[in-house]
Amino acid sequence: MTLSANLRPITTSSQLLYSYINTTSSLQVIQIVNIPNWHFERVIFPGQRLLFYAPPNTDLEVQTSYFGQAILVKKIPGVQLEVKQ
Repeated sequence: MTLSANLRPITTSSQLLYSYINTTSSLQVIQIVNIPNWHFERVIFPGQRLLFYAPPNTDLEVQTSYFGQAILVKKIPGVQLEVKQ
């Protein structure tokens, strides 16, 4: 399991904890796409689980590679990935 933090000047108290698991047999690239001035992109290996902090209302795009081309697999609303405490 990997815990990743973005070093942007947003306090942790204003961020939520999210979890994503790559349940496929392919390498995936995930990125947050809808938060201005926020860059978050990670490579996720098959079976890997990633925990990360991000602002509320985050949308996650999941991409995979097919013959060297990045293909958008899905876009997931953060509410579906939020870790309930």
